[in-house]
Parts: sequence; structure tokens; C-alpha cells
Amino acid sequence: MEQELPWAEPAWLGSLESPYYNDSHRKLQAYVRKYYDENVIPHMQEWEEKGDCPRSAKAAHLKSGLELVGIPKAYRPAGADTIAGTPIDDLDAFHRVILSDEAWRVEGGVIIALGGANSIGLPPILNYGTEAQKKRWLPGLFTGEVSFCLGITEPTGGSDVSNLKTTARKSADGTHYVVSGVKKWITGSQWASHMTTAVRTGGPGMAGVSLLAIPLSLPGVSVDKIANSGQNAGGASWVRMDDVRVPADHLIGAENAGFMYIMKNFNTERFVMAIGCNRKARTCLSTALAYAHDRETFGAPLVSHQIIRHKIVTLAREVEAHWARIEQIAYHVDRHGWQSSDIAGPIAMAKISGGRILELAAREAQQIMGGVAYQRGGPGGGGRVEQITRDLRMMVVGGGSEEILGDLAFKEEIKTAKKKASAKARL
Repeated sequence: MEQELPWAEPAWLGSLESPYYNDSHRKLQAYVRKYYDENVIPHMQEWEEKGDCPRSAKAAHLKSGLELVGIPKAYRPAGADTIAGTPIDDLDAFHRVILSDEAWRVEGGVIIALGGANSIGLPPILNYGTEAQKKRWLPGLFTGEVSFCLGITEPTGGSDVSNLKTTARKSADGTHYVVSGVKKWITGSQWASHMTTAVRTGGPGMAGVSLLAIPLSLPGVSVDKIANSGQNAGGASWVRMDDVRVPADHLIGAENAGFMYIMKNFNTERFVMAIGCNRKARTCLSTALAYAHDRETFGAPLVSHQIIRHKIVTLAREVEAHWARIEQIAYHVDRHGWQSSDIAGPIAMAKISGGRILELAAREAQQIMGGVAYQRGGPGGGGRVEQITRDLRMMVVGGGSEEILGDLAFKEEIKTAKKKASAKARL
């Protein structure tokens, strides 16, 4: 019944015309929806409980083409240069929005168990890596031999990247960096072969930060899973490094230039998480609405009560407005790229709004559905809402807390406004 009710899908897919999408987007959405509905969603609660998924499922997911869409054709094997009939190099920001939105329909950390954390660990290689590094690492992604995670957060700080403690000292002969430190909550590190790692190669502050691609098989590296409230299959772990000798040619970009690389990388990560917050809020909304139609209280459907309808339409208003903002940002990215100087603020605000909407949606879905949405595996979609509530804090805090992002958005938007005013004054 859920699909027959409003707000279960973004407006472009379910109700309104849109200038942003064409037949290639619709074909991609249908392909991705079918794959996840048939191969992943029926098993997601079981795999989330186990904290992993079968190797055969990982191999099938890799073969599906739903991973690694950001890798250009030049680095892909023969036969892996299209997805749902669209050439990889022709994918636009809206194709990527669809891929993210559909993947976030899978609850818990199962998507990470299936495909790893390449989506956040790989972009620095693609954007700042040398040609030799790309040729060394990218082909192995398509065989499953190589997988990247991202190592930024430490026990003493997450958003405060400029004060990270992990050190990388250049060896006397210049052939290696000797890395020591601890990273925490590193998504996908259980299965990764490499960690794109923020390290201190210079003095204090942001000017002393570099990025290294550290093979996690090196002596001195240990990975230990953290028991978190949610996303059990996400593999978030401690990564401890004790005098790990990393080849100097594993430096990504320029030495001591890593801070800006990390900040630019956060744009895509936060945008994907904003999409995820929207989809999971939509799941709470549509599941609660379907339940309210089926559930009877005092001899009448739950949805017949005005207060329930008010809760539902309040959520719908927030979810749909947030999705429109996501589409606006995607359009800007399509025209100006992820490295443009004026998108950090809007993306930060979209991430904050998404987190707040998801918090409200999870609460209201549980209020409407009652105990079934507090029960693991609860009927009527209750188990799905319950899983979302366990994953909630990671969705809200991951990629940067709203306190940090709000300040970032203010500063970035003021800077952009001044730049535009200056440019106008010169005309």
C-alpha cells in the first residue's frame, strides 16, 4: 500500500514534472530499485544483525555496476563503462543523486558491508592523486582486491581536523613516512585494503596536514571493530598505527596541503548524507502513513484522526522542501563542479536540515506507530523505523555536527556574498 500513497517517493518520480530528469535517469532509477529490492532489501535486517553480508552478495553488488561510478572510463576494465545504458562519463549530478537515494533505502550499514567506503575514501585519489597512483590502485577496485576507507576522525577530535594528532615522519633517506597514531569510527575499515589517512607531516594547525594512502596490511596496523548503537554492518572501527612504514610515493597530492583536500572531500560526503537523511525521513513518513491507514483505533482508521494527519503533512512539507534544495544544489554542481568555491555553505545547511528533519520523522513515526516501531523486526514496517532510530545519531553527526556545520555555512555564505558584491562593483 505504501507505494499507492503520497510522499513515498521524490516528486519527480511520483507526482510532478521536473526539468532535471530524462529517460536515462528513469532507466537508472528503475535498474537500481529492482536490484536492491530483489537482492538486498529482503536480507538487510539479517545482514545488519550479523554485521556483514555473504561474499557472494558482495561479488554480485560489484558486478551490478552500482559501485565505483565515479571512476572515469579510462581506468575501467572493458565492459564496465556503462550503467543502465548510460556511459559512465555521461553521468551527471542527478544520476548520482538517484544512486545515493536508492542506496539509502537499504537500512543499517549493509551498503558499506556490500561495497566498502570507496565513496568517501577514493575521491582524494581521483582528484589529487598522480597518474601512477591511479594506475596502481584503481584497476584492483573492479576485482575486489582494492578498497579504500577514509581515516580522519581521532579519539581526541572529529570535526577539528586541523588539530589531528596522528604523525607521519619522513625517514632519513626520504623513502618512507613513519606513521603513528589512532583513528576512530573509521567506516568500512574492516574490509578496506587502504585507508586515505589524514596525518601531520608539518607544524601545528591546518598547514601541517597531509594525506597518505596507507595499506592496512602493513606491519604495525591493527583494526578493531567498535560496538556502536547502529550501523552494525558499517564496520566502524579503531585503526591503530604504531611506527607504520608507508612508502613516500603513497603521499596524495602535495605535502602539507591535505587540509584543503579534506575540506573539498567533505562536500560530496555531506551532500550524500543529506540525501540519506531525506530518504530515511521519507521512509519514516511513508511507513507511518501506510500504518495509519491500516491500523484502527476506537473503531476508525488511525489516519482519520486530525492530529495524525497533521503530523503526517508536517513531515511531508519538510521532506519535500528539503528535496527541492538537494535538487537545486545538484543543478549547481552540474554546472560548476564539486570543487567550486560556493557550494560548501549550501551543502552544510542541507546536511543540517536533513538531520533535523530525520530526527523529527523518526520521532513522529514512532509516535504514530507505537510499540511496533520500537520493536526490532516489528511488523508493518516497524522494524525498519526502529533500525533508523538506532542509526539516527550517526546520520546527524557523521560528516560534521550541526554546530560545526552551522558555523561553516555562515562563514562560507558571507564569503561568497562578499565575493559576488566585489565582482558586481567592478562592472
